[in-house]
Amino acid sequence: MRVDAQQLVPFGDVPATENFSEAEIATRGQQPGRPLTYTPWRKVCFKATQEAGSKMVCRTTINGKWDTGQIAIRVDLIEREGDPVARLQMFVPPGSFLQPGIKLTVDQGSPMQIPYVICLTNGCVAGSVANAGLIHDLESGQMLALETVNSNVVGVTNSIPLKEFAEVHRGAPAQVFEQRLEGDWEH
Repeated sequence: MRVDAQQLVPFGDVPATENFSEAEIATRGQQPGRPLTYTPWRKVCFKATQEAGSKMVCRTTINGKWDTGQIAIRVDLIEREGDPVARLQMFVPPGSFLQPGIKLTVDQGSPMQIPYVICLTNGCVAGSVANAGLIHDLESGQMLALETVNSNVVGVTNSIPLKEFAEVHRGAPAQVFEQRLEGDWEH
């Protein structure tokens, strides 16, 4: 009898494979997210002071904290001065099923899938390009729903208020951090 060294060993009830079918990664129910307290939306910008013609990078951001004070969710819209393309980034706690990514919905609009780009010990980051249509939806919307899928393959939805987003996003930054770059970066 020959044993194949490449035999796949199942983990839980999902076979170990690189190609998941929709049925295998479909959520098996819904549950509300753990209650969060949100900070107000805030805009902060960063500018390198050493470089001639350096562009300012601004981040419009909100945090959601658990009752323990730990940040559980953070949403950032990151924009570089003069660049028409923005980036939307979401930080969520560890323990998510990574294959489906995060489903983002503004109000009752069409859901958008955002892939995870990196996981760290304290959380995972999902990110994607934020086109003008999405930014418009964020500015005119009332609620941003983020659905993650937990390790039990159950959808967990957190709702983030957008009430102040447009005013903060269009307004002046609350803080500008100037960063002096040292050294010769040209060589």
